[in-house]
Amino acid sequence: MIQKKYYGLGTAITLSVNEPATEADLDAGNDLIAHYEDILTVNRPVSEVMSVNHAAGQKPVQVSEITYKLVKRAVEVSNWHLGFNTAIGPLVKLWKIGFDGANLPSDADIKERLQLIDPADIQLDDQNRTVFLTKPGMEIDLGGIAKGYIADAIKDLWVSRGVKSGIIDLGGNILLVGDSAHTNGQWRIGVQNPLKERHVALGVLTTPAKSIVTSGIYERYLVINGHNYHHMFDSKTGYPIQNDLESVTIVSDLSIDGDIWTTEAFYQDIEKGIPMIEKQPGLDAIFVTRDFRVAITSGLKDSFMLTDDHYHLI
Repeated sequence: MIQKKYYGLGTAITLSVNEPATEADLDAGNDLIAHYEDILTVNRPVSEVMSVNHAAGQKPVQVSEITYKLVKRAVEVSNWHLGFNTAIGPLVKLWKIGFDGANLPSDADIKERLQLIDPADIQLDDQNRTVFLTKPGMEIDLGGIAKGYIADAIKDLWVSRGVKSGIIDLGGNILLVGDSAHTNGQWRIGVQNPLKERHVALGVLTTPAKSIVTSGIYERYLVINGHNYHHMFDSKTGYPIQNDLESVTIVSDLSIDGDIWTTEAFYQDIEKGIPMIEKQPGLDAIFVTRDFRVAITSGLKDSFMLTDDHYHLI
């Protein structure tokens, strides 16, 4: 397997392909990441999404088909009101968790931002391909959905280039392409132990080519006076969501679905999250709690195996 490491999307990226694919296929994937990041990021002053944010309360902004398609999907999912909210930008920028200047904001500042995070205040015009944030100070944030969208785009690119087998690893988003070279074409993928460094697994998933997306509170957090504040915010309170989960992993065909449903499942916790995922065609999930419990949906009972003795299946 030919493998290269890159940096983008705020994380370490590893792209791998089996021969006869070549390093050129890896670099083409990385070029695509760079292009998508340039137009979708909100962590730089200039991008298509930032042009929408800068015009909040002033005017609609026309964007490219790529950006419009993703924003439209993000708004649609936000209006389910299950936890995912693409209008969360003002809260993210207020807390700055995972970035320079991370802080615990005042209750008054948080309440002020809560007035700016309603996805119903995002107006979309399909005909003109414009996005309008109707209130000054609003900000779209695609951080909860862009990685999956980009991973799926790399897979489409690779398939168009004739790549038969490979792994797209965007740090938390793993997308498998084609058959593995081992074990009857099945892949063996480690599921991250939330308490250990990256690539230390608590269990192993044996799977055909799927997307495996993990989201957890261990990735970005802020500790103040012994209290841990993570980066997954509750749109109702303006504070990090409070439950006993460490992470949620979604197994799906598309990586964008993994992004969406890790967030939704995390907000619902195990009690509501398991039945919610069971109802979604083609989705499975692994929930990991802070007290070392692991819950899985029925579709994974023969394909997921715990490997860390500290954890137990419930």
